Amino acid sequence: MAVSRDFLDFVLEQLRNSGRVVSRRMFGGAGLYLDGLFFALVSDDQLYFKVGDANRPRYEEAGSRPFVPFPDKPERVMGYWQVPADVLEDPEVLRNWVREACAVALAARGRGRAKPGVHRARRKGTAGRAHQA
Repeated sequence: MAVSRDFLDFVLEQLRNSGRVVSRRMFGGAGLYLDGLFFALVSDDQLYFKVGDANRPRYEEAGSRPFVPFPDKPERVMGYWQVPADVLEDPEVLRNWVREACAVALAARGRGRAKPGVHRARRKGTAGRAHQA
């Protein structure tokens, strides 16, 4: 799960009209947060948004694939799907996809999958570098 600085900078630039987006390095990739809400991740120079039942058909129709954190275990997917290149390149369209991803992330938070305002403690020496757009 690697991400190049150039690609991450490009993604953050494209997201700047969506609000205050901050990236945090994680496991070689990056997590993206909008006003503290984890809604996306970047891995292998691909952007993935949080997906649920409401917005999954849009990703499927676009030919997107789910994020697979362990290539040797393709059956273990996460609730994040690849953002199509044409969407990533259009900041106005991208902003709508961000809203949908944030709505899914908020709904998941409300179901107790994530606790608002609670952050996991970082081990000494492992703090990721935060970057904001």
